[in-house]
Amino acid sequence: MKIQLLGCSHHASSLEVRERLAFTPEQVADAVRQLQRQFPNVEAVLLSTCNRVELYVAVADTDTLPDFSRLIAFLADYHQLDPATIVNEFYYHSGRDAVKHLLLVAASLDSMVIGEAQILSQVKQSFTIAEREQSNGPVTHHVFQTAYRVAKRVATETQISRRRVSIPSVAVAEYARQLFETFRDKHVLLLGAGKMGEETLRYLKREGAQTVVVLNRNPQRAECLARKLGASSGDWRELESHIAWADLIVSTTSSRQPIISTAQFRQVQRQRSQRVLFVLDLAVPRDFEPGIAQFSNVYLYCIDDLQAACDENRKAREKEWPKAERIVDEETARCLADWNHRATAPTIQRLHQQADQVKRDELQRLFNKLGTIDQQSEEEIKRAFDRLTKKLLHPPLESLRDEAKKGTPHSLLSALRHLFQISE
Repeated sequence: MKIQLLGCSHHASSLEVRERLAFTPEQVADAVRQLQRQFPNVEAVLLSTCNRVELYVAVADTDTLPDFSRLIAFLADYHQLDPATIVNEFYYHSGRDAVKHLLLVAASLDSMVIGEAQILSQVKQSFTIAEREQSNGPVTHHVFQTAYRVAKRVATETQISRRRVSIPSVAVAEYARQLFETFRDKHVLLLGAGKMGEETLRYLKREGAQTVVVLNRNPQRAECLARKLGASSGDWRELESHIAWADLIVSTTSSRQPIISTAQFRQVQRQRSQRVLFVLDLAVPRDFEPGIAQFSNVYLYCIDDLQAACDENRKAREKEWPKAERIVDEETARCLADWNHRATAPTIQRLHQQADQVKRDELQRLFNKLGTIDQQSEEEIKRAFDRLTKKLLHPPLESLRDEAKKGTPHSLLSALRHLFQISE
């Protein structure tokens, strides 16, 4: 098995570079088709996300893989770029290092936010495209199936993915969830059109929030974001009536002063009939005066409250890292050993067949010379020949298995074929 990886990611490449090299799903399919035409015997899987572009190429036997420069040229040509301008943006791994890297990626141990679940679905989508375009093969199938297994083990055997470290995810899962059993019947209000608010709202939508209104001092921005999120937009001049209507508010404006004072909220509170209100004030400076938290049935959290929870979760994740890395190392070794053992299987099978044929021939010759013998004696002779054959084959086959655990046993396989005159 030969496998290598060419990639760039958020670790060393800027967003501008990653944008220039990114592929849409349609382009991924087109690119692997082109790779197949250019390198007919090579398996290829292309992974493209907002944080990485990685090209995995492999062959099952002695065929030659395209080298680093040819893969760089392919990616550059596809995006009409000069290879010299992007060559320093890439990392290159082969063999064990390439396999381990994929397992780290699939388990979200190489992500910008360690433990985020989205990357595994992106890895699966990339391999599905390769299957559809028939650019995959036995090596990539074996390695990617291992990657899925590793992701599952890391998720179930460690706490890494259970400790949220982004402010939006903590806001929804660890704060809002404690207050509301469901978001389906809740009225959600987004104030401002900031990225933090948008991301928080995406979490809420995934959790079932259906009724969402976006307000911004610039009505065009509010309308644009509302369309993007599948929400409605409202009039900023009716801010207080929207607050009276809301069950949950996400606020991310760039105002230098609070947009709602304690005195203003007192007026709004009279219209709320003591309904519970949850406010995520993610703005800096804050949009809601701290005194608003003193009203009954109002739960007000600012970004500092959430950041403290994120930091605690991040520390807890770091403690789980060694356990997750041990799983990856374990599975990397297992993946390579399984493949190497598989590579020896045809030779082992031919050796057994050859030995069985010799055994049958010699038994037939012996029985012909002995003439008529009783059934019990015949069975005892057969068992003796079986034991002899197994004992003779055990040392070379055991050596082959041991060698396969360390790497592809090319020299031992060749020697075995030569010594026992095993044809391919």
